[in-house]
Amino acid sequence: MSLLFNAKLLRLICLSTMLLAVTGCALITGDDGRYNPTPLTEYKAGLAARISWKAQIGKGAGVGFVPEVVGPFVYASASDGSVGKFDLATGNPIWAAKVDKKLSAGVGSDGKTTAVVTSDGTVVALDDSGQIKWRSKASSEVTVPPLVGSGVVVVRSGDYRVQGFNAETGERIWSVQRLGPSLALRAPARMLLLEGLAISAIPGGKLIAINAVSGDVQWEGTVAIPKGSTDLERVNDVVGAPRLFGSLLCAVAFQGRVVCFDIAAGGRVVWAKEFSSPVGMAIDPVQAYVPNERDTVSAFSLQNGGLAWRQDALRNRKLTSPAAYPGAIAVGDFEGFVHFMSPVDGQLLARILVGGGPIQAPLIATPQGILVQSGDGLLVMLGLN
Repeated sequence: MSLLFNAKLLRLICLSTMLLAVTGCALITGDDGRYNPTPLTEYKAGLAARISWKAQIGKGAGVGFVPEVVGPFVYASASDGSVGKFDLATGNPIWAAKVDKKLSAGVGSDGKTTAVVTSDGTVVALDDSGQIKWRSKASSEVTVPPLVGSGVVVVRSGDYRVQGFNAETGERIWSVQRLGPSLALRAPARMLLLEGLAISAIPGGKLIAINAVSGDVQWEGTVAIPKGSTDLERVNDVVGAPRLFGSLLCAVAFQGRVVCFDIAAGGRVVWAKEFSSPVGMAIDPVQAYVPNERDTVSAFSLQNGGLAWRQDALRNRKLTSPAAYPGAIAVGDFEGFVHFMSPVDGQLLARILVGGGPIQAPLIATPQGILVQSGDGLLVMLGLN
């Protein structure tokens, strides 16, 4: 995770001191151990986790990469330009392609068009045999995976624009921009397609719903309001993916809140709690699960926001956005472990080493198990029993 600066701030602030509250930089706090990763401990296993299959995508990872599950297939990409389609049940490759530039974000797919973005902001669309259909330029760097659906490829760029491209031709058909703050968060983020609406975070703690075909803005909701006197204190971007259950649309912000809106009631806030997450959240029919910036995981009632439990056994282990799976909540960490917690009380149930260095991509719950994109470009399916 990092921060995006305008040119003036870039001269004033060193990149190595980004997100001090999360990393606990010793220059500010002193190295007293409070930010050291919690060692792994023994516990009574409640589940057995296993690796069902592995498949190599390519090499390299980053905050802009996440697999996309479409029916019985999964699409994925790596920063070295590799893009692939795999069988979700077995991991067998269906096709593999290589874009001739490094990638900064991917993938988005609807099963017909698969989109990735290169490091210079070029959107590349492939057909469902892995052949390149078109290339179009976004307005700036992109570190959020594209959204594909309703005949449109939607891209959120670093200059606070959300842009729509015709999925067949690559023509840019609309662009929506909002004024942005001086400082914004570079963290795992995703968009959501809901009944023809592209729902995206925009810097400053807001969600925006855009008609994917016309580009008309249908709704804006405030997840968090900036607070503090400095640009760093006022960073409060929405992180992870907006989550939907029934009519509830939920999201969480860094240095902000976790909140659920009722979209059937015009986006009315159902509940909100002060919270700060650098990675995002997961929900199931009962609760919302969110790691905070110290990697303590909290569970909130989906109905009213009441705190159900809090688990701090994984403090400072740089957790991923969680995945909610029947009987378990899964998170990845900086050493390549995946941990499973009970949704009932947060107790640790299992862990398994995936390897490949830090896991940055959000974990994905699928009918086959938990899908992980490792730090070294592997897709790994984890089964539970």
